[in-house]
Amino acid sequence: MKFLSRARFALEFLSLAFLLVVPASAEVLKIVLNDTIQPVTDEFIGRALAEAKAKNDQALLIEINTPGGLVESTREIIEKIVDSPVPVIVYVTPSGSRAASAGFFILESADIAAMAPGTNTGAAHPVTLGGSKMDDVMKQKVENDLAALMRSVASRRGRNVDIAESGVRESKSFTEQEALSKKLIDYVASSEDDLFRQIAAHPIKRFDGKTITLNIVSQPIRTFEMTLKQRILDRLMDPNVAFILLAVGLLSLYVEFNHPGAVLPGTVGVIFILLAAFALNLLPVRFAALALIATSFILFALEAKFASHGVLTTGGIVLLTLGGLLLVDAPIPEMQVHLLTALAVSIPLGVITAFLMSIALRARRNKVVTGPEGLIGEVGIARTPIAPRGTVFVHGEIWNATSPKPIEAGSRVVVRRVVGLELEVMPLTSADEITAVPTPVS
Repeated sequence: MKFLSRARFALEFLSLAFLLVVPASAEVLKIVLNDTIQPVTDEFIGRALAEAKAKNDQALLIEINTPGGLVESTREIIEKIVDSPVPVIVYVTPSGSRAASAGFFILESADIAAMAPGTNTGAAHPVTLGGSKMDDVMKQKVENDLAALMRSVASRRGRNVDIAESGVRESKSFTEQEALSKKLIDYVASSEDDLFRQIAAHPIKRFDGKTITLNIVSQPIRTFEMTLKQRILDRLMDPNVAFILLAVGLLSLYVEFNHPGAVLPGTVGVIFILLAAFALNLLPVRFAALALIATSFILFALEAKFASHGVLTTGGIVLLTLGGLLLVDAPIPEMQVHLLTALAVSIPLGVITAFLMSIALRARRNKVVTGPEGLIGEVGIARTPIAPRGTVFVHGEIWNATSPKPIEAGSRVVVRRVVGLELEVMPLTSADEITAVPTPVS
């Protein structure tokens, strides 16, 4: 027993010595969010929180400027923030920035909520995907759900629950001074240093109810950046980029199908469509919009076939534009395809596609001019009498020929069939002269 007691004492002593020799990191980890709230944002914040925990940082500073975003991504971010052992500071900055809609929820979920002068927050009332009108029951369910989330977060952070809830139910917005006076945020600060000085003077209430003091004045700040993968995905998550990739990919595949073996258009088309599909898989997409886009290409093809004098092309452009506008079923305009983008893609794409299709169809209708098929319909001269066999001069060459009708030497003939190396010809009639292309005789 004495041995076990001494061993336990030695272990505790070594642990304490290790903590004294290896001090905790005194750094503040910082990330900047200047975009919509979507799955890539959720992943980025999750990585930052894991990094702050692994490096034992004093706090995670999130500088935010967002118009809002997706509810599911917002819930995931809130869950990560409230579970974080590292205090999280959400700071709406610089001046002119906002933490609207989803950003308001993230601001209220932070251990410390702060805003710079000239910023605003709020306007978190739920809207339907695409902006369409909800029925009363669904509207009440969604509103109650998000209001309950806001009450839960605000109450545990010691903020004004009623005013925070009004930002959800009544879509109220607040300036930084209004948010401070109504106890929606903790500080208004003109800079990071100003914010850190204010934080050091007051205790912080964590989500689990514990109270701590955070002194990070003059502490080094380490900026945490997105990975290359996250930066690429963040660009692809822009619905305008996804729509352009999808449209150009479809056009490239169309060119490949009409010019088999070109390889490059097909390769580009497959890559672009896969990138668009990956981005759209992470966004709320209307499949009806994809059907509109596919139908637009069908109309472009029909324009070249039936020559409707632009009616079908115009219909295709309209459908492609509507398909782009309705493609992403997002709750805020910043996450939808812009009208200018839809028109800038649809009009040139419609004209180009109809033009390429018309060229392909005209080429297929053209008479074959090479091989045995190219001889059919050609006009030549009988070099010898043909009764029923003889020779003719056609297409710059002398051929053996047969004819069911006698033909005198020097008469003009037209080729009707090619059998092996022998031509079947007929005397040239007036009807043949209208359509046939004479073969010059040298």
